[in-house]
Amino acid sequence: MVSRCFFRLFLVSLWAMAGNPIHAAIMMDGQFGKAAGFAGEPYSEIDIRPEPAFNAPEKTIEFWVKLSESDKHQVPVARGPKAAGHWEVYTTPGTGYACTYCTDLGDFTSTVSITDDQWHFISLRMRPGQITLAVDGAIVIDQKPAGTIAATEEPITVGGQPDGTMIINGSIDDLRISKGYRTEIAAPTGPLGRDEDTIQLWNFDDTEGFPPQQTMSLDAIDKESFRAGPGPLDSDAEVVPLIKGAAETPAAAGDFSLDGPWQLAEGETADGGKQMNAVVPGSVHQALFEAGLIPNPYFGRNQELVRPWSFKTYWYQKTFVRPPKGQDSRLVFEGVCNRSTFWLNGKELGSHEGMFDRIEFPIEDLLQENNTLLVKLDPAIEWTQTVVFNNSYGWHYSKFPPLGIWRSVKIGGEPAVRIRNPLVATRDARAGVVDMAATIAGPADGWAGKLIGGIQPDNFKGQAYHFEYPIRSRAGERQIHLRVTIPDPQLWWPVDMGKPNLYQLTLAYLPDDSGEADVQQIPFGIRTVQMAPVNGKPHPRRFNWTFVINGKPMFVKGSGWCTCDAMLDFSRSRYDRFLTMAASQHIQMLRAWGSGMVETDDFYDLCDRKGIMVMQEWPTAWNSHNTQPFELLERTVRDGTLRLRNHPSLVIYTGGNESSAPFGPAIDRMGRLSIELDGTRAFHRGEPFGGSVHDYTVYWGGQHIDHAFTMEAIFYGEFGIASYPCYESVQRFLPDEEKNLWPAPADKSFAYHTPIFNTADDLNRLTRMSQYFTEGTTMERFIIGTQLAQAAGVRHALERARTRWPKSTGALYYKLNDNCPAASWATVDWYGVPKISHYLIQDSFAPLAAVVLFPKAGTYGEPLQVPVFLLDDADVLNDSAWEVIVRAFGANLEPIQEKRFPGNGTISSVLRLGEFALTAAQTQTAPLLVVTDVMQAGTLMKRNYYFTNFEPVKDCLFNLPKTILSIQIGENQVNVRNEGSLPAVGVNISCPGHLDTFIAEDNYFWLDPGETMKVAVSTTDRIEVRAWNSPAR
Repeated sequence: MVSRCFFRLFLVSLWAMAGNPIHAAIMMDGQFGKAAGFAGEPYSEIDIRPEPAFNAPEKTIEFWVKLSESDKHQVPVARGPKAAGHWEVYTTPGTGYACTYCTDLGDFTSTVSITDDQWHFISLRMRPGQITLAVDGAIVIDQKPAGTIAATEEPITVGGQPDGTMIINGSIDDLRISKGYRTEIAAPTGPLGRDEDTIQLWNFDDTEGFPPQQTMSLDAIDKESFRAGPGPLDSDAEVVPLIKGAAETPAAAGDFSLDGPWQLAEGETADGGKQMNAVVPGSVHQALFEAGLIPNPYFGRNQELVRPWSFKTYWYQKTFVRPPKGQDSRLVFEGVCNRSTFWLNGKELGSHEGMFDRIEFPIEDLLQENNTLLVKLDPAIEWTQTVVFNNSYGWHYSKFPPLGIWRSVKIGGEPAVRIRNPLVATRDARAGVVDMAATIAGPADGWAGKLIGGIQPDNFKGQAYHFEYPIRSRAGERQIHLRVTIPDPQLWWPVDMGKPNLYQLTLAYLPDDSGEADVQQIPFGIRTVQMAPVNGKPHPRRFNWTFVINGKPMFVKGSGWCTCDAMLDFSRSRYDRFLTMAASQHIQMLRAWGSGMVETDDFYDLCDRKGIMVMQEWPTAWNSHNTQPFELLERTVRDGTLRLRNHPSLVIYTGGNESSAPFGPAIDRMGRLSIELDGTRAFHRGEPFGGSVHDYTVYWGGQHIDHAFTMEAIFYGEFGIASYPCYESVQRFLPDEEKNLWPAPADKSFAYHTPIFNTADDLNRLTRMSQYFTEGTTMERFIIGTQLAQAAGVRHALERARTRWPKSTGALYYKLNDNCPAASWATVDWYGVPKISHYLIQDSFAPLAAVVLFPKAGTYGEPLQVPVFLLDDADVLNDSAWEVIVRAFGANLEPIQEKRFPGNGTISSVLRLGEFALTAAQTQTAPLLVVTDVMQAGTLMKRNYYFTNFEPVKDCLFNLPKTILSIQIGENQVNVRNEGSLPAVGVNISCPGHLDTFIAEDNYFWLDPGETMKVAVSTTDRIEVRAWNSPAR
């Protein structure tokens, strides 16, 4: 763990000598002299260097604190993260009660509030078998828990938690830490002083203990610690002029494809088992299923029967004729899962391990007129000991580890001089300045020729350009670094920010001796990505989390991306379905997380074309980088970086998923390679880390859904609530005898298709979610309840995050899609059917929207005053008059209250318009419905609606007064009209029996009486429309 020690020591070196803190606090008037002030700003806490004496078995912590009221937890003083040895003093949300929590001892609360803007003296005393908390000389907690507080090397944090959260709104003065259990708890009449028991004392009366604000971000600290060599663009670029017109280059030499039908056998020897047909690319399990040897893994509880087949030996075999000249030099496997050995015509070529990197063998001398290629796949091993995607190993809805030749196999040529690893990178997007770097490799005694580059628009119309660059080398390899300026550059933009314009670069090396040319096609976009500090304030324990695209800072709207099929179906059409849904949901970034894949070329090409940015994590999770073979991880990262770095959609690399200690040689090597092989994108050690947050307080933590309404973070890397797929999808994986079985037994298929096969109280958790909305008397209604809970739990957190820009810079909920059919956090199920949450998040992520921030899910009979925000990411409202109308409706669907917020012109992304208030009498309704309309020049531009107070009266959303809908069919469009006198709530257009291919532009929307909505649809055959208060039509 040398690298981790270096990293931690580097941070410790930023701390002052013993006792001196690093901080982002400010000096304020104190109880005696000055105090350390905090304003709730994340990462403004003070860290105090640890001392061995802090681990004394008996200790006393004393301080003065002045806190304002808050609806959040506030932590004046704490030690270390919530692990062994952690203790803290905290206040409860809203009530402000003084409490203390010790990981090793328990949670202890009082009923004494200290969030009243008054100074209070706090004394926390701890010794084996006793813990007391005193406020202003009165003991408010006196407990005698068993156990002791473990020793730790973590610092003491003042003003918040050590992860930069729960920062106080207030000030702290005279902090004293002492050994021993002090008997005097009365509030002192003067400043605290030192005595023989004092370990450290901070009076905060001058700036001596406050070194200057640190200006290094964690990005900069990490970059230094990686000790990387030069990157591919660090050399001086040679400027080459562009010539108007397309380049004249030879056609690229094709490859001889070995994709398609192969033979597959199971057994210890190649000829020992039954031969069956197998398709490459594909999986062993798909071939076994099609051969009738295993049942459909996704049906019923069949995974229990399928899992053992992952731990057998398999043999792939392919016969083929000799490829044509020029396509007969190199045998290439783009990806094999996982441990494999290769033979051609009886000659062993070699062995390989690792799912994600390319495998290459020279074979020209081994080819015959008729050839036999044999591949042995060894049984699956634990994912922590190799490099594969791990989400099908049993913790995430599927439990059969993958095996197969899952990417293309081909044989290609080998020109005498070859362009290796070309890189295209934008240096100045607005000016169209683009650099190109590559290695040109040829004969060791030298070579000469001409490099021709053609640049032309790919997905838009425009002018083509080209350049010619004579090149000569006296050695085998030569590095080139060229720079061109593309006139009238059309930039690549993420979803909602502009068009994802792409160019095509054709690079051709033509040798002077008229030998074989090497021609390569490289799509690219003119796009820069930079990472700026949050609110302009770098912090040594926080990454720069503001994404700046083409010079424009942006709030990132996003989601997690899951491996899209456990049986290795990674067809372009499958990717396109899910990525189309992502773009329609206004998702700007997908997090390809470390429990999944180094994603495919099709995935990235489609993200390029749809304007979806990607956070690519390398395949590690939960500290597995400590046990996965270093050389496999290094090879995976090297191959993946070189393969993916030209995609404009790729904006950041990450070390892996949810590792508590993302340190060590493997993580450091990832960081180093991100610089040496790229240098244009940031690298983060892990996710979450350095300011990002994963939050499952509601689902796994068991807290009320109210938590989702008020949660905050700088950047959310994950959070969410699980829900079932739609009823039609669920019916597809249930055996006939279980389709109408309700309530669902815990040992049957409905319960099995849950996050961990109902082994972690999954069905009960989902029941708790559903019962916020419904009694769940039928399977279909129960499913809808889970989906509504997911929609509510995710959308409110997303909207709150957007309104906090630029203090909050992005939110990626978990997640868009699934690896198999199951109840999960996905908003689009494995079959491709969107859930209710897909459409409501689509509203929450819309570039133009008016949103209301509710303090909790229910305010029945309570006065309600909520802030109203206008969001306009794309500056749609520029140079125009606009108005936001907020309306509230009760259970009878009659209007309760209305308020209008007029305005004019641009709002710079986020504008707080004011408050919308209801009296206690007005909120005494279940449900309470609130609608926001954004009007521009009298035209409705965007509508959102909210349902609250759903918990007191179960099924209240489905028992609203009825209205009548009508539908008119057009060409790929339906017109839905509300013919009644009451609003239609949750209007839903569907195509029963074809939901996995059907797409509606909008769904689950609100229609006023007499209002018509035009909705684009993918097909008008067998269309139905209904609402929660209107039957199907």
